[in-house]
Amino acid sequence: MGLSATQLYTRGVEHGNAGRNAAARRDLRLAQARTVDPDLRARIAGTLAYIASRTGDPATAEALCREAMDDTGVGGETRAILFGQLGVLALMRGENSEARELLTQALDGVVNVTLEDRARAGRMHINRSVAAMLGGDLTMARHDLNHAAAIFADLGEPVERAKALHNLGYVELLAGDLIAALAHMEAARPTFEQESPAAAAQSDLDRAEVLRDAGLTTEAEQLLARVARVFGAHRMRQARAEAELGLARSRLLHDPRDAMRLARAAARRFHSLGSHTWALRAEATEVRAALADDVYGATGERRVVSHRATAMARVPALVGGLQRAGLNSAATAVKLAAQLRSDDGAVVPPGARRAIRVPRDSSLATVLLAEQARARRAESDGDAAAVRRYCARGLDELVRRQAAFGSLDLRTSAAVHATPLMVAGLRAAVASRRADVLFDWSERARHLNQSVVPLRPPPDAALAADLAELRQIRQDALGDSWLADPRAEVLRDRVRERQWRDTRGIEIEQRATLSAVRAGLDGDTALLSYVWSGDDVLCVVVTATRTRVIDVASWPTVSALMAGLRADLDVSASMVSGPMARIVRRSLDERLAALSKALLDVPAAWARARRLVITAPGVLNGIPWGMLPGMRGRVFTLATSATSWVTRRGGAVRSGVGFVAGPRVPRAREEVNRSAAFRPAAHLVTGEAATVDAVTELAGRSGTLHVAAHGRHAVDNPMFSGLELANGTLFGYDIDLIPRVPDVVVLSACEVGRSSVRWGEEAIGMTRIWLHAGARCVIAAPVMVADDEACELLGAMHEQLAAGSQPSDALAAASEQTGIIAPFQVHGAGF
Repeated sequence: MGLSATQLYTRGVEHGNAGRNAAARRDLRLAQARTVDPDLRARIAGTLAYIASRTGDPATAEALCREAMDDTGVGGETRAILFGQLGVLALMRGENSEARELLTQALDGVVNVTLEDRARAGRMHINRSVAAMLGGDLTMARHDLNHAAAIFADLGEPVERAKALHNLGYVELLAGDLIAALAHMEAARPTFEQESPAAAAQSDLDRAEVLRDAGLTTEAEQLLARVARVFGAHRMRQARAEAELGLARSRLLHDPRDAMRLARAAARRFHSLGSHTWALRAEATEVRAALADDVYGATGERRVVSHRATAMARVPALVGGLQRAGLNSAATAVKLAAQLRSDDGAVVPPGARRAIRVPRDSSLATVLLAEQARARRAESDGDAAAVRRYCARGLDELVRRQAAFGSLDLRTSAAVHATPLMVAGLRAAVASRRADVLFDWSERARHLNQSVVPLRPPPDAALAADLAELRQIRQDALGDSWLADPRAEVLRDRVRERQWRDTRGIEIEQRATLSAVRAGLDGDTALLSYVWSGDDVLCVVVTATRTRVIDVASWPTVSALMAGLRADLDVSASMVSGPMARIVRRSLDERLAALSKALLDVPAAWARARRLVITAPGVLNGIPWGMLPGMRGRVFTLATSATSWVTRRGGAVRSGVGFVAGPRVPRAREEVNRSAAFRPAAHLVTGEAATVDAVTELAGRSGTLHVAAHGRHAVDNPMFSGLELANGTLFGYDIDLIPRVPDVVVLSACEVGRSSVRWGEEAIGMTRIWLHAGARCVIAAPVMVADDEACELLGAMHEQLAAGSQPSDALAAASEQTGIIAPFQVHGAGF
């Protein structure tokens, strides 16, 4: 005897929830054929309707529900279920108001007596929360989701509770709290993984949106592409279109031409499904991409995409359609994008223009877009002061909302949202030619990812375990193949997002004023603050008594000189003798002399100071300042900002010196032994004893830490840059497990002085990770250094440090003493 209709229906629902659509249809149709009960037949029709809509046939879905409701034998409880199903169908079409009304009718009809009734009510609360959040009513959405989570916790239904928690995460995303959003979504995801690939993909679709808003566009887009493939394999056409729209919205930040293509394709797919409100969302993204001719790549270059005329003609009708659909935030974003274009070059009396306003509950992206539109209007009016004021207001709002981001990774990524405002503000500052204005904007540019000063978090055993597993995967793999390991990908995401969520012990550092910096300078010290406007490089020279703005070079000139610099430095370090070595060295010397002439010689000569504090934007990352001819006879520190130098400079380095010699570095032991000879009571960790745990323990009790090891900079994942130790890699994330980092860190390791540039002004690498963790200064090289030179130079430097010299003075004296001019440089507050 076969299964009963009820049993088949139950199994069909389980298949449907797991994304097994074909199996669900088979069981549901069998169940329908085996019963004449009008209530059961109606419920079967409702589930078939859900599957039909999810797989791209919304018209059939609605017809099934309406036909079932026409049966007079259907009871009130079943009608409530059908109202709920119609509400879900309205949601999938994007008809949020209709969905909310239908779901409220459904909830009013649920008797709520049996366990099944309570579970049904819980699911309806979840669905109504979606309608509420899409309509902008986050309070109602939270209420429904908290109610649903409580119901499913009582019923012991982990999957449904996970759905409620996940949606709570999405509500927090809409509210702008990325940390809370990730926390809720990550709590729910393990349950979805166990449920089915389709359920996990649905979770990842929303998680990708969090990553995009955090500025991690590469990670978001990789996730969305994978999610779209899963939905395609399960023939979930609506969900696939939503993933494609998410990809378009991410590309809008950096590749508008592709964003336009993707959004247009998504709109066509939505229209074919009858999801016309979703299609409006896609069209809004398409039009914004067509209007986005001011788009900046990761190094700040301006990309121009011109589709204005056609897009501008579509704006009025599109805005009207979005507003009628209740998509007010999307309508505002389209209007602002159009405003940016319509003000270009327009000469209109200020009083004749409408004020640019946005709703109070607007997303951060909308708020920043509004300030950009105001700044563009001010630029058209020739009011440079207003341009700076609007840009500053937007950037201050970004910093305020970033206050919960203790993670350096998250803060540097989020700077993508600031790039248009930062570039506009810097250009207006450059146009002012005023030293105080330029200094303020140079500090503002550095401040986006440096205003947080984290105190050390408590030990995190789970984080340590994940990092240990990652180390093992990396050790067992060949080269960079570990990056493609699926388990490594899961662990990398978990490590990163765990650090994002730890917001304990955060302080916000206020930017230093020009007068405060002057007060910290003596007669022999000057600040050289380099400003990059996208077109040119300028230098604000500040001494204790005077200030000057110097045009040092055009950006194309500097960029051309930097193009082959790293290769020249690496080859020169590896080729120390023979006729080719002389040719390579001559080429390098010529390049360094040209860079010195372009960037350093004139500002340094005007400053007339022996000690220089240098601050530079991320695009100048990689310049070995100590090797430039203009630095001969001078001492310098490469500060992350003038603010950081003022607050961390001077003072004694705390006691305790630790030395580490990593594996497979021929002269590592000799280097640390030679250096340790000058440091009484130094602690050495070498050979097989140089494990990650041993080194982090040594770092926690040392005022100065010197590590001689192989290093690797991970360009795409800078926080996974690291030092090769006996049992694997010490990652950037491991530094957060050290209770108290050293004051001075010496990294005698190739590449770890490098940084990856994020969005022009931001740069991140191992030096920045140590500084962000609380180190006063880090001595490292951005390129290869010959082993014998590192051994001799750093040994002489420790002799100077032992005598009480500040790190920058010690490195300069060691270079003069040995005659070795190497790319080692002091980052942070070296004096």
